[in-house]
Amino acid sequence: MAEYHAQNKAKLISETRRRFEAEYVTDKPDKYDPRDVERLQQDDNWVESYLLWRHNVVDETLKMLDESFQWRKEMSVNDLTESSIPRWLLEIGGIYLHGYDKEGNKLFWIRVKYHVKDHKTMLDKKKLIAFWLERYAKRENGKPVTVMFDLSETGINSIDMDFVRFIINCFKVYYPKYLSKMVIFDMPWIMNAAFKIVKSWLGPEAVSLLKFTSKNEVQDYVSVEYLPPHMGGTDPFKYSYPPLVDDDFQTPLCENGPIASEDEASSKEDIESDGKETLETVSNEEQTTLLKKINVTEHTSKAEENEKVDSKMKAFKKPLSVFKGPLLHISPAEELYFGSTESGEKKTLIVLTNVTKNVVAFKVRTTAPEKYRVKPSNSSCDPGASVDIVVSPHGGLTVSAQDRFLIMAAEMEQSSGTGPAELTQFWKEVPRNKVMEHRLRCHIVESSKPTTLTLKDSGFNMSDKTSEDLYLQLNRLLESNRKLEDQVQRCIWFQQLLLSLTMLLLAFVISFFYLLYS
Repeated sequence: MAEYHAQNKAKLISETRRRFEAEYVTDKPDKYDPRDVERLQQDDNWVESYLLWRHNVVDETLKMLDESFQWRKEMSVNDLTESSIPRWLLEIGGIYLHGYDKEGNKLFWIRVKYHVKDHKTMLDKKKLIAFWLERYAKRENGKPVTVMFDLSETGINSIDMDFVRFIINCFKVYYPKYLSKMVIFDMPWIMNAAFKIVKSWLGPEAVSLLKFTSKNEVQDYVSVEYLPPHMGGTDPFKYSYPPLVDDDFQTPLCENGPIASEDEASSKEDIESDGKETLETVSNEEQTTLLKKINVTEHTSKAEENEKVDSKMKAFKKPLSVFKGPLLHISPAEELYFGSTESGEKKTLIVLTNVTKNVVAFKVRTTAPEKYRVKPSNSSCDPGASVDIVVSPHGGLTVSAQDRFLIMAAEMEQSSGTGPAELTQFWKEVPRNKVMEHRLRCHIVESSKPTTLTLKDSGFNMSDKTSEDLYLQLNRLLESNRKLEDQVQRCIWFQQLLLSLTMLLLAFVISFFYLLYS
């Protein structure tokens, strides 16, 4: 079945490419940017994203490609840079990428209060949307985003349906399959009619992706650590420019010496405090393992390291996977598996293997640097060699599924040294296009230990009757809570109805007096 599906997909991709070239490109070659046409012939994922959005109907896919490619050329999407956008638009902070939702999707923020309807600046604002989406699409090929429409403190001047239509078209036509959901926060009641029109633009399938939320409901989709205070969150992030808001990857705590990165100024404090805690927290088992790695011969060390990797990975529910990059093979390929508190295995392992003929410099960064200890976080790997990177939560902090790790690697010249000073200088000078980047998500492995055993081990010997009583009490509490929530919802609905009737009455009175005295 899987083989048939793969063959059918390949056939559809091939047919789409052939027909687009024959029916659209041949007659009007100047209609599109040649770089887009070339990418269409080479990038299977790109073609597949359009096909999936059009339910694998090739005719519909071709129309969508035609519209999308024309727009890309008109907007010069492939050439959009920071210099293409007016500086004041970047400084105001109305549109940017920051944080993740509970499913691990990147958050695309649109702060509507900063938008004022103005036809003179509309093109620049559209370019800013395209700039961010294209920047994200090139870096995270195929990974969806969650659009955060923040309507708090929004006035009538900020309502611009043309701009909303453009944003919707971006996800309907220009960047298919990139929309995870659209979270609309704190929408004023006066905009209800406007969003009925928006729903008609989205179509029936995409309407289900609209999530209307208040301060309490928004936390169903985004955890408090990535929500600003006015949404009930704890995220201390404050937008500023420059530089551009990016993935927010920073250097984590380190145990193996100076950090060769832009955070070097603050690394000494991290290392000193981390070193003290290491002496207190490293278990006897870890110390024994470290001593073994120092004393064994070179021939046996690799075998022991491989056994160590295998033994650690056996505890995880999913099999070991490998990302095969041009410079490094990285294992695991996509997710770092951390054990829960109950399972006991809190740390995890990243294995890097150098597949080049030169030394490869690498460094590890994370979106939550205060949470994790990484050793080594910045070092180098000899040709054909492997390096084990141990990642563990720092100071008993909780692992979150929204946390991310970034592994950066670049090939060094043979004459280059690999000391801290040389690595610092190397990362300052290496061109961006020479750096390989790979991102890893965090995954928490739940304990397979039965709850009854956990209770027994903890010394709780409850009788069946006591357990049943607790169960009934819990049910009563849940039922009371549900009734209370229903009452609150009815009160809110009644307040909204009363407000609407008041506004209608006020409008009627104004109209009456206007007719009376006109």
